[in-house]
Amino acid sequence: MRPPIPPDFLARMHTLLGDDYPAFAQSYDAPGVVGLRVNTLKIAPVDFNRIAPFTLMPAGEWDAAAFHLIPSITNTPITNTPLPPGKHPYHWAGLYYLQEPSAMVVGALMRPQPGEWVLDLSAAPGGKSTHLAALMGDKGLLVSNEIDRGRAHILADNLARWGTYNSLITNDTPEKLAQTWGAIFDRVLVDAPCSGEGMFRRQGGFAWSESIIQACARRQKGILAAAADLVRPGGRLVYATCTFAPEEDEQVIAHFLAQRPEFSLIAHPHWAGLSPGHPDWADGQPELSQTVRLWPHRFMGEGHFVAVMEREAPGREPSVVNQPKRRPFKTNNFIPNEWRGFAGQTLAVDFPAEQFHFAGNKLYLLPEQAIDTGKLRLVRYGLLLGELNKGVFKPAHPLALALSKGEVNAVLDFPAAAGQITAYLAGHDFPADGPDGWVLVTVDGYGLGWGKRVRGRVKNHYPHPWRQR
Repeated sequence: MRPPIPPDFLARMHTLLGDDYPAFAQSYDAPGVVGLRVNTLKIAPVDFNRIAPFTLMPAGEWDAAAFHLIPSITNTPITNTPLPPGKHPYHWAGLYYLQEPSAMVVGALMRPQPGEWVLDLSAAPGGKSTHLAALMGDKGLLVSNEIDRGRAHILADNLARWGTYNSLITNDTPEKLAQTWGAIFDRVLVDAPCSGEGMFRRQGGFAWSESIIQACARRQKGILAAAADLVRPGGRLVYATCTFAPEEDEQVIAHFLAQRPEFSLIAHPHWAGLSPGHPDWADGQPELSQTVRLWPHRFMGEGHFVAVMEREAPGREPSVVNQPKRRPFKTNNFIPNEWRGFAGQTLAVDFPAEQFHFAGNKLYLLPEQAIDTGKLRLVRYGLLLGELNKGVFKPAHPLALALSKGEVNAVLDFPAAAGQITAYLAGHDFPADGPDGWVLVTVDGYGLGWGKRVRGRVKNHYPHPWRQR
């Protein structure tokens, strides 16, 4: 049973919403909506629908890859398999991400384009970053930053599952990123830490007070100020929260626009369920109505706020004289012979030699447009191919997740319900005839992980932390 919603919060919302409050309050009697977003880097939505073991309904016109899981709306069974969506083999193969539908709208409004440089400033656990990578077609450069080290590694796992190549994961402060890079990004997302009021329906009541709201607003203003210094002239800055509090939403944006007049709000598309922001909850500037609010009684999702802003382009902003240059990362292009032996025997696909980088005992494939990172704390850069240990090359799990059945010479492919898939995900070895060597274990053609066949038995190399007991 979920904890009760704080009564002071409900009284506050009654004051804000007035006649609209009864419909808002009634929405809390309904269960939270569960969303599923298909990984279009690996499979088209129409093809996933053919194999999906879940009952899905399109979430909206804003993204063809976004769906509602029907049981979150009706009482129908969630799946025709005994596995919940978060445990299904397709999940571990990275075919989809379970994400709250309102959170998906943020990426849809941001609209990153293939080839752009995009920064997700507070990216863990990775829902919005995986969405941005898909919308970009994994082209260009996606930088996903998370200040908390533990959460940054969760972010890395989710992007690995997504199969991204052209991504960089950093673990530093927004101020340090701005000092290192300056205004070089086409689009920057600030998914701001907030009081989380919009999640009460899903999670029930948690610590909340007006003092928490004020503390969040102060922090948000600082993050947004640093984020602005990372947006190139002509680029876009997107601010999002999952709270209803005007102090964290319209008032933060009003304060920011007063401090940074080179930024202006962009009108949002007229998609069903999107409501305008409230200028009367801030300084009364009419342009604040161009922000977006998602209400649980008007949209099939939880509470969110989004503001899309554009920085004036050169010629209209005299203060921008020296735009920082995008300094490339200097790769060493070292390719160990052990990798050549592994790739020649195992892979049916080639990687660009100029993107190889060997550091420590690990081999990476860096993004096509790798950027110099200075002294920033890094978690992962590009695609980890594997590591050398005593002259033996061991392929990395992210490489397996980035490959499909047709890109590997030695494949063991099984349907999702096969016992071998269950055994593999649990970390068990299993018998399989064939020549000795590395094999890619796939589920319906999509990479799950590595195994090494020795005398008719596959030794399990699925990562220990990922194993399904």
